[in-house]
Amino acid sequence: MSSTIATRQRRYWLASSFLIPVASLGISGAQAQQTPSEQLPPIEITSPTDPNRTRAKPTYDEASTSRRVVPAAAPSTGTRPAAGTGTASQSVSQGAGGSGGRQFSGIVGTASTVITAEEIAHSPAQTLQEIIAQTPGVQLTSLFGGVNGAKTSVDLRGFGAFATSNTLVLINGRRLNDIDMAGVDLSTIPRDSIERIEITRGNSGAVLYGDNAVGGVINIVLKNGVSGPPVAMRAEAGVGSFNQRMASVSTALNSGPWSTSFYGNAIKSDGYRVNNALDQRNGVGNLNYTTPDLKAFLTVTGDDQKLGFPGGRTVDPSIGLNQLVTDRRGTNTPFDYGNQQGASATAGFTKTLWDGAELIVDGGVRDKKTQSGFFGAIPFASPFPSFSSTYNDASLQTWSITPRLSIKNSILGVPSQILTGIDYYDATFRQDRGAFKGLAPTHIYDLSQQTLAGYWQHTVGLLPTTDFSYGARIQNTSLSARDRFDANAPGCAMFFNCSDQASPLDSNETQYALHVGLEHRLNNTFSLFGRAARAFRTPTVDERVSSGPFFVPGTFQLKTQTSHDIEGGFRVKAGAFQMQSSIYGMDLENEIHFIPALFFNVNLGPTRRYGSETSASLRVSDNLSLRAGAAYTRAVFREGPFAGNDVPLVSRYTAMGGVTWNIWQNYLVFDATLRAWSERTMDNDQANTQRRIPADATVDLKLSGAYEHFFWSLSVNNLFDALYYDYAIASSFTPGRFSAYPLPGRTYMVKVGATF
Repeated sequence: MSSTIATRQRRYWLASSFLIPVASLGISGAQAQQTPSEQLPPIEITSPTDPNRTRAKPTYDEASTSRRVVPAAAPSTGTRPAAGTGTASQSVSQGAGGSGGRQFSGIVGTASTVITAEEIAHSPAQTLQEIIAQTPGVQLTSLFGGVNGAKTSVDLRGFGAFATSNTLVLINGRRLNDIDMAGVDLSTIPRDSIERIEITRGNSGAVLYGDNAVGGVINIVLKNGVSGPPVAMRAEAGVGSFNQRMASVSTALNSGPWSTSFYGNAIKSDGYRVNNALDQRNGVGNLNYTTPDLKAFLTVTGDDQKLGFPGGRTVDPSIGLNQLVTDRRGTNTPFDYGNQQGASATAGFTKTLWDGAELIVDGGVRDKKTQSGFFGAIPFASPFPSFSSTYNDASLQTWSITPRLSIKNSILGVPSQILTGIDYYDATFRQDRGAFKGLAPTHIYDLSQQTLAGYWQHTVGLLPTTDFSYGARIQNTSLSARDRFDANAPGCAMFFNCSDQASPLDSNETQYALHVGLEHRLNNTFSLFGRAARAFRTPTVDERVSSGPFFVPGTFQLKTQTSHDIEGGFRVKAGAFQMQSSIYGMDLENEIHFIPALFFNVNLGPTRRYGSETSASLRVSDNLSLRAGAAYTRAVFREGPFAGNDVPLVSRYTAMGGVTWNIWQNYLVFDATLRAWSERTMDNDQANTQRRIPADATVDLKLSGAYEHFFWSLSVNNLFDALYYDYAIASSFTPGRFSAYPLPGRTYMVKVGATF
């Protein structure tokens, strides 16, 4: 009887999450239906002539169902630039969206969201991850105090601690995910350099982009300065809570077919907690050559980050210990830290071969170096760290070339676009692991991985109202892994805290990804979409290094994770009202999971994810717009001892809402955002027997304005001072004991700037 009630409750929440945004915006639902809707044209497939566009996206841009309408952004209004954007921002932001055209322009059949540069500029959120988290179903996890979003992970569709390995991040359509576990740190991308963010949920992106696209794809399209004024500049500075200081500068130059741009920022902060300081600098430079038949580009990036790791706050009711209450901002790891230096160069060209056919070739090199020290928690309030120290010094270099061919034509009178190409990536990884910096390493790990893939995706307009796409990818991965072990190194000789040499591994594996999608427009207002797909994820080098219990030699061997998705939903576009809603199911085999108690990774038994995601927006007037979203996300074990239990670190319910109000002709603009999430199981609690990470919500506010060439903003984040955390790990040995990683309460940020 109880299982029947639980099943009914799940169905109720699944269905109701479709309707929550509709209810929140219901004040104008009927009015929106009465507004004359725009005629949707027949399907039109165009080639990706802009090399900075994602492979899945046509040349034209369209409003997404979740798009926030910035009242002053529409050129037809005749008003001054939106507050905080300025001339420089406008000059390098092209085609950020229009109100006409098809309702969707991503991979056919998928749930998609586009976040524009104007939305990023207006958002009260201080981090890129928080802006992305306003998309339904997106969840965040932060272990490092949330300073500028440094190393905060973005989770699409409920992967918890492994979100970074199951979410593929792209820059201008090229993958950023490396073969290590570090993931992509979005805080290293200057916010002012972003033209838009395209989010495709689900695993259909694996055909075009390869592994890691299990939960979804985040494509960050950078501004490039093309077609702007001869000279444009922008500068901004700000101060905020915890002694935070920031500065950013951007410039764009244009002369004939040549254009160049640069975006840079720097930030320093003491951080919310002890040993939580951040010192970071980022930069992106572009050089473009643009003619009707040939477009070429060079993009160079660099970043340098120093971050203290404050660790967790311990709670143990059995001994009356609760550091969340007695010393929330303190640390048990005052010496732990992580540094990172990154650089990349990407170059490419797009050449028109004949009418409707383009050859697109780009390639690049990316270099990342990391140094981290973990010295263990302070025992018994001693001023010295424990002896279980580890120092890692790693370097990773990735070369790539990704030629592709786009052919737009008609087949028997049916519009058609074929996108086919080859991806080649060659990555080398080396890590020295020892007790302390300067001492001989105990282990030297050398891994090299080459991937070669071919893919084909075909999109056709079966009818003027119906789009259909199908595609496949074949990818071969070759890996060589070695461990050089020194039993006489100081780490082993002094502290006896090292494992034996791992067995060498030489592997060669071929995997495949599939996608089929359909979208049908019933009328000018309503359309249906659906898809099915298969994707895969190969283990990272860190997961292979930790693929054996600490008390036995490692093996480097883990199986490749696979997933099968289905999804269906609808989109509505009725005048000023837009909505998108979908339900999905995902079955996974060999999901890769970390066992904290034994410090190694395993392949789990079958797991499953399912849920629904809904977003809606309403432009009430030229000066006022509303937005809302809700999602229901389940991640469960299908088989084994934990069958039916929740996968840790996934909230079942998430919701967001927001408002943008242009109070006075861009002299004063008000923006507010609410994010809410339900409780989630702690990490290392697959049995679901420990207490849950509590549910919570935050409200962020922002007042901004612009006058001629000057702009300003005042932001208050976490307005109601919620004392929350989104990550905690349960003890394997003491019931009720756990470590939580608290995040800041109410914070402030004041910024001023000018354009030239």
